[in-house]
Amino acid sequence: MLKTFKLGGVHPAENKLSASKAIEKLALPKSVFIPVAQHIGAPAQALVKKGDQVKVGQLIAKSGGFVSANIHSSVSGTVKKVDLAMDSSGYPKQGIFIDVEGDEWEEGIDTSSTLIENFEADSKKIIDKINAAGIVGLGGATFPTHVKLMPPQGMKAEMLLINGVECEPYLTSDHRVMLEKAPELLVGIRLLMCALEVKKAYIGIENNKPDAIDHLRELTKAEPSIQVVPLKVKYPQGGEKQLIKAVTGREVPSGALPIAVGAVVNNVGTALAVYEAVQKNKPLIERVVTITGKSVANPSNFLVRVGTPVQELIDAAGGLPDDSGKIISGGPMMGKAVANTDIPVTKGTSGILIMQDKEAKREKMKTCIRCTRCVTVCPMGLEPYYLMTVSEKQIWEKAEDHHIMDCIECGSCSYTCPADRPLLDYIRLGKGKVGNIIRSRKQ
Repeated sequence: MLKTFKLGGVHPAENKLSASKAIEKLALPKSVFIPVAQHIGAPAQALVKKGDQVKVGQLIAKSGGFVSANIHSSVSGTVKKVDLAMDSSGYPKQGIFIDVEGDEWEEGIDTSSTLIENFEADSKKIIDKINAAGIVGLGGATFPTHVKLMPPQGMKAEMLLINGVECEPYLTSDHRVMLEKAPELLVGIRLLMCALEVKKAYIGIENNKPDAIDHLRELTKAEPSIQVVPLKVKYPQGGEKQLIKAVTGREVPSGALPIAVGAVVNNVGTALAVYEAVQKNKPLIERVVTITGKSVANPSNFLVRVGTPVQELIDAAGGLPDDSGKIISGGPMMGKAVANTDIPVTKGTSGILIMQDKEAKREKMKTCIRCTRCVTVCPMGLEPYYLMTVSEKQIWEKAEDHHIMDCIECGSCSYTCPADRPLLDYIRLGKGKVGNIIRSRKQ
């Protein structure tokens, strides 16, 4: 019997339209906008100014603290300005505008496809290289990876979990990485194991990717320290706590991090970036992005330079369909609609979904019928209908008491609600307010 997490979950239509499309390199754009905050934590501080010449891989913004990440130029050319521009959040964010001229890389970056397997087993040196390369979680959370690899005092990692679940409908970038970059991925996993000083790693993959499961099992059959774990198809199995429960049976306590049960979770894209950083001296300047949708002419997986306008991906996939109703950064469950197509691809951009107009329209909200479906499907054991009510009425102490901060924003509640109530919208609002209240107490 396939493993899975036990509490809640749904199974939306998978719609993996681009699963068979091999990764293609997207052509270089004419200009890029590279935000200095592409990660959880403090924004990086710009190191360049208008008129400066930069190369691919050059450090252009220095991390602003321990929980922060370096930013490197993804292109070569001239800095046009350091200014504000809209990102996928819809708010103006500071970043660096660069006009692209050629494709000149920093010296010392290995751009060849030669696989380098051997490495020095030095945990600190590996973590330092990951930190210098500006690597963050590529599954969407964008938490700085070097921080994950340095557990708080008194806590010790026992195992590494690699998230190859990709349970979000439509998205296929991780699937293609597992198929096309498996040898590099496995070296990245060994590097992460060395950095954490653990002896065991698990790669969790949902059973709708049998080719990836078979491929990685074949490559690891003589390596008992790395185990491929097929999982039942159930959303949101890619959530850290759900993945840990499915693979190990351990349950992360309320308000705690995975390290509390001895686990560290990293996405497959992150493991590949770790390989490139440590073995190839290549900072995180590009990533695989899925561009997809039911009316998209050519759903694809592109290797895209950070800072590239989303419009370039849309054009490469055949243009914006006539029946487009919404453009989403991410997938339909956890992604967020964007206001325009000039926004840049960032380190956390896993996909761009173009939804048809008929699917994008929200139904009119109706009265809650107390059916408790939202409670049944919540993978965190929360009461979404109640959390929406107290958030709507701004009763923040009740929201905190009912563990609103445990919500992983998977959207299962809104997906299943027969009254079409915007449960997740209000819970996100409540999380933001309660989070600010908690932080203010600690100051």
